Amino acid sequence: MKLTEHLTLLTGASRGMGLAMAEQLIDAGHSLVCISRKTNDALAARAAAAGVPLEQWPQDLGRAEAAASRLGGWLATLDASGLKSVTLINNAGFIPRIAPIGDIPAAEIAEGMRVDLEAPMLLTAAFLHATSSWNAARKVLNISSGLGRRAMASQAVYCAAKAGMDHFTRCVALEEAQRPNGAKVCSLAPGVIDTDMQVQLRGADPASFPDIGNFIGMKESGALASPEEAARRILAVLARPDFGTNPVADVRD
Repeated sequence: MKLTEHLTLLTGASRGMGLAMAEQLIDAGHSLVCISRKTNDALAARAAAAGVPLEQWPQDLGRAEAAASRLGGWLATLDASGLKSVTLINNAGFIPRIAPIGDIPAAEIAEGMRVDLEAPMLLTAAFLHATSSWNAARKVLNISSGLGRRAMASQAVYCAAKAGMDHFTRCVALEEAQRPNGAKVCSLAPGVIDTDMQVQLRGADPASFPDIGNFIGMKESGALASPEEAARRILAVLARPDFGTNPVADVRD
């Protein structure tokens, strides 16, 4: 892979907000590695037309050890001397069954925690280790959620994972502040976005999900940002010179 000056590694890039970020990063000339369950042919065509390097790695992030191992090994092979920046965006997310915790099968609880918390931790560890001696600006952006900062019934798994992501990011920020060319890290809540997750929330059983009316109301009132607009806001935060000053932030701040 012949790199441009900026390399971005992005999970969950095959659809929704992740796809919108991938498209905008390609348009900005970033070399891009996408880690998702599926590849996206339209994204590959867009990168080819723009002459921008793109790799797509089909990967189940519920089994993130393999993805982290591949990422670390791949980064170790690169000549990073021409890079100005290298960035990891942990965007992939999974909402298990919307129900009280006692009504969710153990396998779904475990899957939610693996995709939403374990995978970002493993990928971040691999990224930071492999790039520790690089001179390029190093950044880690973890896509969090307002639900990591607000408890909600029938969302215990997702809320817990995102709260864990926030606190994990705080810890990493303290570690990286002690290192030469330490990475700038941030766990960012992206606002409410019109994605498949919102469809899933609006389609939940009202008897099991007391907050369903709020999600229906946001859709009906036009309060949801499009994936494209949300992606623009997130990438604008990532490009700010003070990125990482607040390790836990909200795009609406």
